[in-house]
Amino acid sequence: MSEHKTRPSLGIRRLWRALGPGITTGAADDDPSGVATYSIAGAQFGTHLLWLSWLTWPLMGTVQMMCARIGMVTDMGLAGAFRLKFPRWLVGLASLALLLANVINIGSDLAGMADAAEMLGWGSSHIYVMVFGIGIAVAAIRLRYHMIAAVLKWLALILFAYIATAFIVKPGCRVGHAVLQRGDVLHHPDHRAYAGRARHHPDHHDP
Repeated sequence: MSEHKTRPSLGIRRLWRALGPGITTGAADDDPSGVATYSIAGAQFGTHLLWLSWLTWPLMGTVQMMCARIGMVTDMGLAGAFRLKFPRWLVGLASLALLLANVINIGSDLAGMADAAEMLGWGSSHIYVMVFGIGIAVAAIRLRYHMIAAVLKWLALILFAYIATAFIVKPGCRVGHAVLQRGDVLHHPDHRAYAGRARHHPDHHDP
């Protein structure tokens, strides 16, 4: 009996240990700036944009798989692989654009976390921007990779809060009916704002 009880637990432990950068990368896409974008889009358009998931999910998965395969074959990052095929000035220009996008995205993430902390009534968001920024910088410099990876993997469990929220809010069948009835962009009153929300996401640089 003891052997049968320990086998499932060992399997779960092995599965948990096998989960590494992949689950962290997937959870990182749900960053504060992304949550703010989705919240604003939901407040403005309701369920009108959900039909785009059928298009964006396969495209995002394809890009991530391509990047992973490039790394597996070349044993280097995208910048190193680009240097083998493109001029150095072009790689430098692409790296500079990526750096700019990352700086903007980090700023929006810090602002999102600071605003969330301010909503809890714990002080000004300007203070939390510095606190979060300095804390993350110190952790990235002082802590070892395996420690940061372990913490981020546990923090990914927070995503189950979305499932819990669905049960707490209890949207009912009306949301599913609204998704089926409101998936046509041509009938939306504000086409430009609709298209802007549809294409805007701060994490296009993730791969």
